[in-house]
Amino acid sequence: MPQMAPLLWLNLFIMFSTTFLMFLALNYFIKVPSKIETPKPSHLKTEMNWKW
Repeated sequence: MPQMAPLLWLNLFIMFSTTFLMFLALNYFIKVPSKIETPKPSHLKTEMNWKW
């Protein structure tokens, strides 16, 4: 079985690295962020007038 030359290993490493980085970048940027809705307060604050 013939040995691979070092430059071929370098090309293979660069190809797989760029493919992996492209895969990660696409997975990160393809998701549309969902809008977080803040729940509205269901009860109203009643002010208490303290008379001492």
